[in-house]
Amino acid sequence: MLTDFEGALLARRTAEATRGNEDAAYDLGVAYSTGTAGATLDLIEAHKWFNLAAARGHEAAAAARAEVAEDMTAREIATAQRAARDVLALGARRAA
Repeated sequence: MLTDFEGALLARRTAEATRGNEDAAYDLGVAYSTGTAGATLDLIEAHKWFNLAAARGHEAAAAARAEVAEDMTAREIATAQRAARDVLALGARRAA
């Protein structure tokens, strides 16, 4: 069961990652890939956040993304990539 603290922490890290914080994106990837810190195990979400962290220069994120991808289907990876592009597009719209 998700505690109020975990929910608030997850929401804060999601907001930070959406605004471009690569460390927050990496943390979310870890949380979703392991089902910890209030996140449920979700490899699509994990791949999405690792992908965003890697794109923003986080050194460990690309390796973590590749590791998660080993347990995913091609369709799941495509879904995760589309979700990452949606986050990037959201950030571009906010900047405009």
